[in-house]
Amino acid sequence: MSQVRRFSPDDAQLLANLEQQATPHPWRVGQYRDSLEAGYPCYGLFDAQGALQGFALIMRVLDEAEILNIVIAHEHQGQGLGLQLMQAVLQDLREDCCRRLFLEVRESNAIARKLYQRCGFHQCGLRKNYYPAAHGREHAILMEAAP
Repeated sequence: MSQVRRFSPDDAQLLANLEQQATPHPWRVGQYRDSLEAGYPCYGLFDAQGALQGFALIMRVLDEAEILNIVIAHEHQGQGLGLQLMQAVLQDLREDCCRRLFLEVRESNAIARKLYQRCGFHQCGLRKNYYPAAHGREHAILMEAAP
């Protein structure tokens, strides 16, 4: 069983390394460092041996939050860890009186969209040509849920 814990700014390189192996367009280490130094909570998912399996970086503003980035290590994708991480994040936000949670997802990422819908998210908008893609740009689907 995996465990969830929060990160500190000293963990920025660890986050960047994991995403670099898992996605074609990763954030830079400075983006993670800036977010963590700003106090944005980042939930890490660790296995029994303490290895990082994934994480979710959140931005809170009053009673709303946005998932800025969520990553599951490439070798652990498709094992239900994304759902486990999302459930932990939703539970923590619910306990912290968060009323609305937002995220954006690549239009082509059907697996992630299905996971988010399973967690209670619904589409609330579209950002055209938002993400870099192999052959140009692709749309971002905006989603929201009540934790």
